[in-house]
Amino acid sequence: MPEATPIPPRNPPAPPRGSVAEVFSVFLKLGLTSFGGPVAHLGYFRAELVEKRGWLDDRAYADLVALCQFLPGPASSQTGFALGLMRAGWLGALAAFAAFTLPSALVMVALALGAARIAGPVGSGAIHGLKIVAVAIVAQAVWGMARSLTPDRERALIALAAVAMIAFAPGAWGMIGAILLGGALGYMRGPFGEPMPPEAGRMALAFPVSRRAGLGALAGFGALLLALPLLAPLAQGWALFDAFYRAGALVFGGGHVVLPLLQAETVARGWITPESFLAGYGAAQAMPGPLFTFAAYLGAALVPAPHGIAGAAIALVAVFLPGFLLLTAALPFWQDLRRTPAAQAVMQGANAAVVGILGAALYTPVATSALGDLRDFALALACFLLLVQWKAAPWVVVLVGAGGGILLGLPA
Repeated sequence: MPEATPIPPRNPPAPPRGSVAEVFSVFLKLGLTSFGGPVAHLGYFRAELVEKRGWLDDRAYADLVALCQFLPGPASSQTGFALGLMRAGWLGALAAFAAFTLPSALVMVALALGAARIAGPVGSGAIHGLKIVAVAIVAQAVWGMARSLTPDRERALIALAAVAMIAFAPGAWGMIGAILLGGALGYMRGPFGEPMPPEAGRMALAFPVSRRAGLGALAGFGALLLALPLLAPLAQGWALFDAFYRAGALVFGGGHVVLPLLQAETVARGWITPESFLAGYGAAQAMPGPLFTFAAYLGAALVPAPHGIAGAAIALVAVFLPGFLLLTAALPFWQDLRRTPAAQAVMQGANAAVVGILGAALYTPVATSALGDLRDFALALACFLLLVQWKAAPWVVVLVGAGGGILLGLPA
């Protein structure tokens, strides 16, 4: 009998669509427990949505993260928005954004209005413990993604090159350059591994965004960027929206990079005192969820009206909106590009670079800002083992880390 023709590997099917309520509940848990900044958030997302729930696989997740790293705005929030969009449509995207953002935003508004204070050895110890938890979360993400995205020497070298680039060119442009370098090396190398049909072995991703909608989102982004400065002199509300929209539109690299822009837009104008600005920034480090919710604190604490709840709402929407518009503009074109062999090679290289970026971030700022001595390292290692060996839920590790930080902070 003649040998049967080999059947090319099929794509893992996309998981069935979920409900808006499911998306909201999952991201609410993430919004309440995802401490440690955008890099740690991506680790939490991977643990919950890739490993535990199987909404997508590691390769598809890394592709999405690489896209969001390219775009201005908060990469973790953009990733969450896209995951909600994929799972339950536009209402799912809004549910993911609201559930992930509101817990920390409400606390930041309460702080601005004087309803909350973090002080004393217990409070500072808990904050220190949460920073240590972030070390374990990022280490778990690096460990898991390296095994699936850098399985050979060539891609491991790309990850190493990304670390070297960030070491010599730290900051947002270094990260963007590392991803560009990884993509270029992947393109020159061609697809890694055995030749396979476009998308073979890659979990399907489906976003309900047409090309027309993408172009409309891009046009809306540009129109607001040009029109808001003209509207700003007409009313303080427009000036507030313009200041925070521009900050969100021009920042690469996430929450920490937006701080100098926000300081220039608020402190330099006399809208808020330097002391109040720095107090809010310090509190934001201890919050779960996106650091961009610092905008809610600033909007609530501003001297000129609108401030309070209205100011917080305006600032919060304005700082997130440009990143979401750019993501919406990119998604329909990115889906088509990633199906070609050349794009697969580029994304394989870029994904390897993302592993390097995460590895560099594990050292700084995550570990360097959290680990002060061997006791801190021991607590971080314990949290890492809870995640990797005992498969403990992230919220359990958060509680262990916070409790450990309190114990470490007690006087001897």
